Amino acid sequence: MPIKVPDNLPAMETLTSEGVDLITEQTAARQDIRPLRLLLLNLMPKKKDTEIQFARLFGNSPLQVDMLLMTTASYTPRNTEPAYLRRFYRQLDDVRGQFFDALIITGAPVETLPFEEVQYWPELEQIMDWSRNHCFRRLGICWGAQVLMKHFHSLEKYQLADKLFGVYDHALPLENSRLMQGFTDSFPMPVSRYTYNKEDEIIAAGLSVLARSDKAGVGMVRCPSSGDLYVLNHLEYDADTLAAEYLRDANLGLDPALPVNYFPSDDVAHAPVNSWRPFAYLLMANWLNDLYRDTPYALESLKG
Repeated sequence: MPIKVPDNLPAMETLTSEGVDLITEQTAARQDIRPLRLLLLNLMPKKKDTEIQFARLFGNSPLQVDMLLMTTASYTPRNTEPAYLRRFYRQLDDVRGQFFDALIITGAPVETLPFEEVQYWPELEQIMDWSRNHCFRRLGICWGAQVLMKHFHSLEKYQLADKLFGVYDHALPLENSRLMQGFTDSFPMPVSRYTYNKEDEIIAAGLSVLARSDKAGVGMVRCPSSGDLYVLNHLEYDADTLAAEYLRDANLGLDPALPVNYFPSDDVAHAPVNSWRPFAYLLMANWLNDLYRDTPYALESLKG
């Protein structure tokens, strides 16, 4: 089934060229079906790239998915045109009376700051509190995962001595996890982080570690009671995302370390290979199927 995106969203052209199954709002309104309603709180600087990355994954499912885009009101992104945000994005006040199957919180380039020093932290806490009675589940990516674990489980993040940067193999500590069905015993995930969460604190909080790396630490966590998923790394990344980040920092004279296990022969002249994409599709398919199985048909029942 197709993913529903806002009419005339520029990402549609890229997604259509990749063969992603799309449906416009007008067409979806004529179909007698209850789609999964996903609210994507996009905190990444390159919003259009992030839209494409997530829509690509959501569209690879037999379920119809309705993806709504969300941004903050207390902070205006500098890298996205205000007119674009007004046209395609919602804020909390716009959706306050609505209900969703899941809230997705992306990463953000603020992870070295204490949570409370992030400009939009009070609003983010409001959004997460609102989601308790308006969103069946939550999915956090990178800093978004740390935000959710901080707010709902009081877990702190810790500064790394050096940036974790590259593609790291992750193992599966748990057997028979529904979200990891079909995964090989070891799979690659792109990592780009300055901070980490301690595994012993995660386990002490009653959370389940779904993926971990001997070199990169915990990569994926789930809350057994709520079903919320916290992905500390970036399976959604394109093949060249880490390359663009590396070249950006190199051009700024920051002398960044080469991403680990990324460029063939560690040569930046060689195009990297996206070895993690099959697992990104698999995880999202498993997550959507699990969500569809458990979520109430009448989302209004979430208000209690």
